[in-house]
Amino acid sequence: MGRRALRRWTIRLVGVVAVAVLVAGCGSEATLERTAAPTCPSAWRTGWQRLANRIDAPVYCPSWLPNPLSASFTGSSWAGTFVEPDRDYLVSYIESDVVGSTNTEVHVNLRGYPGRTTVPRCQDTVTAGKKVLHPQLPCFADTYAHKRVAGHAITVYTANQGADKWHIAYVWPHSGSLYVASEHVTPPYRFTQVIHNLDRIVRTLVLVRPTRAGSATGA
Repeated sequence: MGRRALRRWTIRLVGVVAVAVLVAGCGSEATLERTAAPTCPSAWRTGWQRLANRIDAPVYCPSWLPNPLSASFTGSSWAGTFVEPDRDYLVSYIESDVVGSTNTEVHVNLRGYPGRTTVPRCQDTVTAGKKVLHPQLPCFADTYAHKRVAGHAITVYTANQGADKWHIAYVWPHSGSLYVASEHVTPPYRFTQVIHNLDRIVRTLVLVRPTRAGSATGA
């Protein structure tokens, strides 16, 4: 075999090996991703299952929340579960601390609006001269982006009301209902970090379906 032929053969062999390694690597990652499906930790699932049964509708259990939050219904970061008569729910988690001279807060809300896919309206309070007005505003507004995360068609909102004020909110429909995950933009997490956190929260959500008919009330 001549030098040129030998060189061409060597280059071709190196290319084949490189492709084989790349394919093998991709296959390993795909396998890992398939086998690493998110799960709702057993310590957290009990509370989320009770909520699903209570409202007789699916809820999303997060298998991850930003440090130092825990998505149980009994931990120190659990700020409460609130259910309206129409079965709308809010589960809130918050931890605050002082680091040096900086006040830090990590606050995540998870919401569901069973049976509706439109953005609800919230009451605001506005002072106009001597008058106090209570206009009805969209609870989630000022669209920042549209994206797909874990198959969900997410709308990202940055002007939100009520408990989601100063939060970035990820809002998406699923099976005739609207769901929301939001996080407060405040130290220790900046805007881009909150976006990263919400991406991860939504990627690791687990749908928990009711196992029996609940009271479907705010009781």
